[in-house]
Amino acid sequence: MLPTKNVDSELKAWAIEQRRHFHMNPELSGQEYNTSAYVKEKLAEFGIPLDDRFSGPSVVAFFKGIEGNKTIALRADMDALPLQEEGDKPYISKVPGVMHGCGHDGHTAILLAAAKWMSNNPDLVKNNIRLIFQSSEEASPSGAQKLVKEGVLDGIDAIYGIHLISRMPMGKVGFATGYAMASCNDFDIKIEGKGGHGGYPHDTVDPIYIASHLIQAFQSVVSRNLHPLHAGVISFGGMQAGNSYNVIPHEVTLKGTIRALTFEAAELMHEKTAQLTESICASFGAKGHYQFIEGTPPLYNHPEACEFARGVIENTFGADAFLPIDPVLGAEDFSYYLKEKVGAFINVGMQSEKSQYPHHHPKFDIDEDAIPTAIELMIQLALQA
Repeated sequence: MLPTKNVDSELKAWAIEQRRHFHMNPELSGQEYNTSAYVKEKLAEFGIPLDDRFSGPSVVAFFKGIEGNKTIALRADMDALPLQEEGDKPYISKVPGVMHGCGHDGHTAILLAAAKWMSNNPDLVKNNIRLIFQSSEEASPSGAQKLVKEGVLDGIDAIYGIHLISRMPMGKVGFATGYAMASCNDFDIKIEGKGGHGGYPHDTVDPIYIASHLIQAFQSVVSRNLHPLHAGVISFGGMQAGNSYNVIPHEVTLKGTIRALTFEAAELMHEKTAQLTESICASFGAKGHYQFIEGTPPLYNHPEACEFARGVIENTFGADAFLPIDPVLGAEDFSYYLKEKVGAFINVGMQSEKSQYPHHHPKFDIDEDAIPTAIELMIQLALQA
């Protein structure tokens, strides 16, 4: 465990109690109304006023600093996953088919604990702090995108978020500078051909055969159109066609995902997959219908914010605590905030026997010994900005 100047055993116990409450009472994306009500109740106890300009179930509050020359935003996500939890922990989910399988229960408790500390130490907080308890990180439409459109970043100088990570060693805190996480966009494709008898393929326009060409061609976007140093992935996750041995179907539907590590790569991959769908289908005499489903943009950690955050980490926990990491092709809607404002998204390690299962696994759990580190980090980001 890392040293935590401001997080004593009492605050740690309180935060764990809140985390277990959220874990036992998970709510899916866009449905976090009980969670929202609980967060509002706690903030009221702390005397921190709510900002009611923003639509629920997200909760936004404003802590006024003693100087108020800067306003720093801190964000936690609140939503759970559609998973049936497995295991025998005493705080297992009470909601069938819903569990906190990604650590958002911890994030919400951590930001609440930081808010509690601020309310108890108002003379130490010089900056204004906007506290963002965000709905719908795991689903589309994104809760972050909605809040940005509503103006949650107006007047903000910088924004920071954290994520407890089971694949990062306990006692390490870190991030990738620059492009850190990928965009995540999806697509639906319908290929309209001409069905017929499997013994007379010359009388048909076979959409299954055409789909095989399309699936292969999409990989050329990554290997032959994308800059070799710009990471990207195109994966097909679904294909529906006919259900008979000797009938060529009239149409095929495909679905998949496009992930890219830069804004330029994301745009290029979108354009090329749309072009290939139309041109390849047309070359075989079929019609290709391409529907692009916009998701999250790439997450870009601003270098100046990363430099500041690294200094906070090393000054607070020691030089050995910081761990630079490689970018990943996972996605996170914190990217919407960073597209508009300077900031950084920071990983807090919690790898241990208790946290041995990956995120989104039905046996996933938080090692609660990592919670004080994350609270201290939130406090120090607020104090030192």
